[in-house]
Amino acid sequence: MTAGMLLLLLLPLPHMMCKPDTMMCSKSETFHNVYQWYKPGDIVIGGIATHIAVLFPMISFKTHPSQEPWNDLIVMTKFYQHILALVFAVNELNENHKILPNVTLGFHIYDSFYDISYGSFEPEEDKRTDFPSFYRMASNQAFQYQGIVQLLFYFQWKWVGILTSSDDDGEQFSRNLEPLFSQNGICPAFIEILTDTLDFSDFEQLFSVSLSKIPFFLDIKVNAFVLDGEVLSIMWVAVLLRVTTAWILLSDVAYKGKISVGKVWITTAQIDFIFTTIQRNWDIQMFHGALSFNIHSKELPGFQTFLQKTNPQRTKADGFIKDFWEQAFECTFLLSSNDPEEGNKLCTGEERLESLPGPVFEMGMTGHSYSIYNAVYSLAHALHTLYISRFKHRENQNEGRISLSDVDPWQLHLILQTISFNNSAREEIVFNQHGELDLGFDITNLVTFPNNSFVRIKVGWFDSHAPLGQELSFDQYRINWHRNFMKVPPPSVCNDNCLPGYSMERKEGEKFCCYDCAPCPEGMFSNEIDMDKCITCPEGHYPNKGQDQCIPKMTSFLSFQETLGIILTFGALFFSLITAVVLGIFRMYQDTPIVKANNQNLSYVLLISILFCNLCSLLFIGQPNKVTCLFRQAAFGVIFSVAVSSVLAKTILVVLAFVASKPRNIFRNWMGKGLAPLIVSVCSLIQVIICVTWVGTSPPFPNVDMHSKTEEIVLECNDGSVTMFYCVLGYMGLLALVSFTVAFLARKLPDSFNEAKFITFSMFVFCSVWLSFVPTYLSTRGKEMVAVEIFSILASSVALLGCIFLPKCYIIIMRPDLNTPSRVREYLHCASRDRTRNNLYHRDH
Repeated sequence: MTAGMLLLLLLPLPHMMCKPDTMMCSKSETFHNVYQWYKPGDIVIGGIATHIAVLFPMISFKTHPSQEPWNDLIVMTKFYQHILALVFAVNELNENHKILPNVTLGFHIYDSFYDISYGSFEPEEDKRTDFPSFYRMASNQAFQYQGIVQLLFYFQWKWVGILTSSDDDGEQFSRNLEPLFSQNGICPAFIEILTDTLDFSDFEQLFSVSLSKIPFFLDIKVNAFVLDGEVLSIMWVAVLLRVTTAWILLSDVAYKGKISVGKVWITTAQIDFIFTTIQRNWDIQMFHGALSFNIHSKELPGFQTFLQKTNPQRTKADGFIKDFWEQAFECTFLLSSNDPEEGNKLCTGEERLESLPGPVFEMGMTGHSYSIYNAVYSLAHALHTLYISRFKHRENQNEGRISLSDVDPWQLHLILQTISFNNSAREEIVFNQHGELDLGFDITNLVTFPNNSFVRIKVGWFDSHAPLGQELSFDQYRINWHRNFMKVPPPSVCNDNCLPGYSMERKEGEKFCCYDCAPCPEGMFSNEIDMDKCITCPEGHYPNKGQDQCIPKMTSFLSFQETLGIILTFGALFFSLITAVVLGIFRMYQDTPIVKANNQNLSYVLLISILFCNLCSLLFIGQPNKVTCLFRQAAFGVIFSVAVSSVLAKTILVVLAFVASKPRNIFRNWMGKGLAPLIVSVCSLIQVIICVTWVGTSPPFPNVDMHSKTEEIVLECNDGSVTMFYCVLGYMGLLALVSFTVAFLARKLPDSFNEAKFITFSMFVFCSVWLSFVPTYLSTRGKEMVAVEIFSILASSVALLGCIFLPKCYIIIMRPDLNTPSRVREYLHCASRDRTRNNLYHRDH
């Protein structure tokens, strides 16, 4: 039965670069193409396949190129599976009575040296308005770009070599990939263009070109190569690697051990690992471990059996199989036009396809063949939809036999745009709005064997429908890496990664992937490799010694449980106890001359104020809170002012007692009981006013200091107003300075028990302590600052207690013989006599 219409199916087969240039031929000059396969049917599906290559084109110019036979034809044996995939799909459809019943499909497959938009394609070529009838059985090239970049980023390969073809596709590939590289921190170490006019007959040119590529393989930093192009590209790279390695190792031993063909080859979907008959003995292991983006495929039930049954006897109409069989199995049929060459074996037809190595023929379903199979089924389902529509129309109109001979192409386009079905692998087939069958890309790992066979192991998948950034799913533990690698996965970087604790420092004049590593500045960290800059830790954290992670800061305050707090607490309580004991002694011996001579009430006030000075230091220990912060500095200032005012009053009384002893002295009337309380009250009241003003205007408050100490969060009392704090200290210092000055001037006056001398020394110690306190206080933070203030409080309190009262306690307890009225009078008489003699001596001289 004659065909009702011809549907042309454009097979997405690799583009062969090595083809003769042909001119336009007239019908009378057409050359009979023996490479075809025809099977009649009600509907014939046409196929254009790339099956033959001419490696040594020698045009004589004696006859028209289209009429001149080619003697050096090379069969791309691996592509024969694509032809068989179309035949398998048609046969399967003819046996399936659920699709196109009573309709027989046929096919007519021709060989061609040209292809139209192979496999994945550039997004710019997607012009549905210009080519509404053009359907592609592979994903958009833009998704492949993203997949390559995500794969490189996954392994942190940032210094990458790019090998691409010299045609427009290669230029487009480089142009689209480079910005994606830049966005993801990847740099091309080089972009090398592979020639598209490779002439295998010109060995001098092969060597010359190969030698020019040596530097790329000497660079041990570049372990990842992205290879884009067509089928010839992998052949050219194989030649390049073989010639380069052999020539260098034989000609210059200096290169030995430096050059390695062990690289990670990342190939695009346009590339297939194929060797021609002249290359079949080459070692495919140079590509061991390659990672390939392949058009998605699944194994089809029955396809392997179909391949196993394929032989020249079963397919007489197949114009491709004879040359395929001869070159695949390196044998010759007796009926060949050329006599068998000496040493060639005869083809029996019983050879098995499954015995062929992978570069020659694959038994597994390739992505190209899977796309062809789905394309045939898409056409069949579109025709079936039209068939069902006409069947229903026939039933309504009571018409005769259904015919599809008058189908217009536009009718199929409308159906193909909305068609959806599951193929025999149970995968949904549906075209998107761009006329693409978008099934994503398989990522396979090439595992080679010494017998030149290989298997592809699926290690990942790029799903273009997945959420952004999650398109790539990958299992790196299934990868077999090249055997030359000492470390897997191998690094491919311009320099070693900057480890955590360092940041990248750009090198002037070089690509951004080449950089130095600088240690993080103090107080900053980096916790990832190759960080652009170090960062500060979050609030409440600090970098560890290696500056590669942040550690939570510990809260810090002077607690009662720590050693320093225990020592200071013990000191405060101990000195308070001593003060209380001294107060008890003075109370017990209040009627003795030494106690009476020291202004009994004023001594009590001074001792009690010293006692409270010691105890108020305890307010500085423990976790700060509102109450302790509010009152501790004010209590310290007021109590100390009372103590220093009492000392000042004692000093003034000593001076007045001596002056008032002279006849008719005006100060005699001042020597009443109310003078000392007046001095203490007035001097203390001024400090009280200062403290009340401070608490009323800028009261101290609990504060959390995150920044003063690197490793600690300081819990402290903020003084509120630093000015008021130093006013309190300044006023207290003024009282101490006045007391010291008066006591110093009165140190030689004849008082009882050298009171003025002891006061002078005590105030000297007191002033020294607080003068040392100020710079020390300003230079410390945290618990150390609090400890400094507590120490100053205790030291100055002990100075007052020890210098003024301990000598008196010694006399009271240890020398009671000196604590009698007669001894006091005797001491005062001797002191007065000595002073009179001194005055007369100074007057005479």
